[in-house]
Amino acid sequence: MTGTSGTADAAATTAVTGAAAPRGTDAAIGVLVVDDDFMVARVHRAFVERVEPFRVVGVAGTGEQALAAVGELRPDLVLLDLYLPDVFGLDVIPRLRAAGHDCDVMVISAAREADAVRGAVRHGVVDFLLKPFEFEDLRVRLERYAVQRGRLLGTVVRSQADVDRVLAGASPVPALPKGMSVETAELVERTLRAADGSLSASECAALTGVSRVSARRYLEYFHTVGSAEVSLRYGVAGRPERRYRFRGAVTGLALPPAARP
Repeated sequence: MTGTSGTADAAATTAVTGAAAPRGTDAAIGVLVVDDDFMVARVHRAFVERVEPFRVVGVAGTGEQALAAVGELRPDLVLLDLYLPDVFGLDVIPRLRAAGHDCDVMVISAAREADAVRGAVRHGVVDFLLKPFEFEDLRVRLERYAVQRGRLLGTVVRSQADVDRVLAGASPVPALPKGMSVETAELVERTLRAADGSLSASECAALTGVSRVSARRYLEYFHTVGSAEVSLRYGVAGRPERRYRFRGAVTGLALPPAARP
């Protein structure tokens, strides 16, 4: 991986020298992308830049680069790959904490071992996303993180209820990601509940009257919060079709209780 690492070094240097501009507002959430494959890092960077209010402040290709970049750029969130050429990704996290950095970490990795997931949870990561994934998979997680981060920053603890609300991830006014409505979410969820088996985004769109893009966005949201499971149906040619099946509500993450039938 010498060539890849060298290219990643160059990418990291470029990102560092141009990092100040994207964080021009206090509302921006600075992100450091860590991946040893510079092409993958480029894709992840492009994905992040499409989601407001996130801004990529740098790219690193190794664990040591990540540690140096966090010290210099002070990102709010690190998208951390686990299979780095110099150190296992999870070993970067305690070194960040020992150095006094309180940035959040979201693992993005092809690691499917249960030990890796358990280790990530023990290290306090905010999320764990398996590669390969599509833009929508990351977008939903970033938007959910932004809501939770804002809640934590704005919380005033007056009682135990305030603490419980933050720890449970619940908010006084349940909120869907930006651009999504409770009415449409309720419609899609009812359709998914009533389905005999699984639904594709196209089938859901036909049943609800919303566009296929909107149907998929809501279905992916329910998948992300655990209310729906996804299976792949492989056809003769082309990409596999994603199919969704309702699996039950997740309190505080899906729709407000009042919106449920």
